[in-house]
Amino acid sequence: MNLWSSFRSLLIFALALADMGTVGVRKPSPIPDLHVSLSEGVFPRTSVRLIEHGNLLPDSLLIQIQEEDPSLQLPTVRFAVIGDYGQAGPAAEAVARLVQSWEPDFIVTTGDNNYPRGETRTIDENLGRYYHAFIAPYRGRYGAGADQNRFFPALGNHDWATARARPYLDYFTLPGNERYYEVRWGPVHLFILNSNPGEPDGITSHSRQARWLRKQLQATDAPWRLVVLHHPPYSSGPHGSTPALQWPFAEWGATAVLAGHDHVYERIERDGLLYFVNGLGGHPARYPFRAPIPGSQVRYREQRGAMRVEADSCRIVFQFITIEGHGIDQVVRLHPRCAPSSWKRERESVIPSTARKP
Repeated sequence: MNLWSSFRSLLIFALALADMGTVGVRKPSPIPDLHVSLSEGVFPRTSVRLIEHGNLLPDSLLIQIQEEDPSLQLPTVRFAVIGDYGQAGPAAEAVARLVQSWEPDFIVTTGDNNYPRGETRTIDENLGRYYHAFIAPYRGRYGAGADQNRFFPALGNHDWATARARPYLDYFTLPGNERYYEVRWGPVHLFILNSNPGEPDGITSHSRQARWLRKQLQATDAPWRLVVLHHPPYSSGPHGSTPALQWPFAEWGATAVLAGHDHVYERIERDGLLYFVNGLGGHPARYPFRAPIPGSQVRYREQRGAMRVEADSCRIVFQFITIEGHGIDQVVRLHPRCAPSSWKRERESVIPSTARKP
């Protein structure tokens, strides 16, 4: 049974029970959200929603989703997201083993790839020793690199601490100006930003970097558009939210925003958009939470881990899994392009009164 078949069966069962009042539907303000516990108990929290261009559509329409037209389907991709991981030691090694066990197509980072100050003398030990098989070209001392680069980092404040990330820029070969760039991999389009205040092209919503992001988001035809950066626009951790980075991501067409900086895991939903704080990738310190910010859905800090993401043309599944293999959170977004024509006609009659605008 493939990933979608499993979720489709779960959705039909859960929604049928919900209609009979036997499954709780948690409705935090302002957007309703359906949470279902998987029968095997692997993921205690599973959120499944249908989304189109930043609009969350009614749960009543989920049950009408059918198998996609094969002509629309793109191959499934699997990738890992790690954050605040760049300090060699048992914790970083355990996360690396977890990630490698998934055999991901590629790895994305939310920054702080090289503690404590982003220096040349520490970068290969902190990073290359665990992930050299994903890096191309790899010129370090820990073994063979990849034939094609499959490692896509974001700049963190610790990476920026030495000569505006010169060791980082020398170590990696990345697209564009390498500080911020884009990568398309099947149904997923990554937009990796530099959120450090010293970025020459700025970090506000009117900066040159933001204009680039808006243009590229609006130009892509990828079903899933993920923005990756280090400093979180929203966070309940001790560093807190970063107002300068609260760009209109949903309005511009993003599916989700993934950040780090706070050494916690948190899922936040604001204006129909998913925000993740993913900073439990291996640094010895784990941070406490402050009071939950509006929209905070899941908060976790007890053990290190990483995000596993799978996507095809019709769905994207975000999971957070600990180094012990425990599933902490799971959220699914379904794409309406795969719905049958009868569903699309109903959608057109329902969206104006029920969809939330970004």
